[in-house]
Amino acid sequence: MHLNLHRLEIFLRVLEHGSFSAAAQKLYMSQPSVSTQVKKLEASMGATLVDRSGARIRPTAEGEALAQYARRLLLLTEEAVAAVEQIQGLRAGRLRVGGTTTVGTYLLPGLTARFREEFPGVEFDLFVGNSGQVEAALLEGEIGLAVVAGGPSAPQLLVEPLLSDGLLLCADPGHRLAGAAGPLDPGELSGERFLLREPGSSTRDEQLATLELWGLTGAATADVWGAETAKQAVGAGLGIALLSEHAVARDVATGSLAVLDVRPRRPGRPIMVCHRRDRVLSPAESVFLARLRALRHWPEG
Repeated sequence: MHLNLHRLEIFLRVLEHGSFSAAAQKLYMSQPSVSTQVKKLEASMGATLVDRSGARIRPTAEGEALAQYARRLLLLTEEAVAAVEQIQGLRAGRLRVGGTTTVGTYLLPGLTARFREEFPGVEFDLFVGNSGQVEAALLEGEIGLAVVAGGPSAPQLLVEPLLSDGLLLCADPGHRLAGAAGPLDPGELSGERFLLREPGSSTRDEQLATLELWGLTGAATADVWGAETAKQAVGAGLGIALLSEHAVARDVATGSLAVLDVRPRRPGRPIMVCHRRDRVLSPAESVFLARLRALRHWPEG
């Protein structure tokens, strides 16, 4: 009997996503190829591993038993690679890091570039998504480290605080309240449309909490996907939005967006770094984590 690690990984993805087609999308494979690989794994094991009769693929008793060992085998494989890379030092290797939209767009690229200047032999993958997407990528082993706004909830993750990030209420420069003298009362925002980030975004959670603080939970809202899209929508006059101070710093400085000073304010949200408890970090990830821990403020540029 021969166990193929690639087929084991495909098998686990099918179980995680509950269908051949969803696993195929995640693996960048065709659905027939995924199905064929699982069938070949079943043939090599001499057992049916998945129940195909329902709307969602589920493991058989044999499949459940194999899945438990497969997870351990793939984790051992990652540890073996990390051990070899540890011996090699940072002359080679790969840094796999992810970030929520604000962090991944405005913090990680600059830090990754500085890391690459110091260790040019290390390749990198940079994954950016909303909170739910980044946490899923971390749990599924697609990335080794994640830097997120707010704290992930999965108990499998180790989480450390790094920095903070405040939200500013932004409007187009021609807005009726732009340039108002002194702080604004939330009641002055009556009748405004608030642009909210997409569901799954930690920024959206902060936006909704601030509207509740201001007594504006009944205000008109519109969902906008992505920080850059939100900035462009605000600039076009489609509404006002609470956006990361770091995401809009350049826009505010150049005058393409105006900040409305509304009181009271919520405290800044924490920026956290996290990784899986059961996974050994590669040498590149360990050094990058040390660089993150050394940050005392949000780097400029």
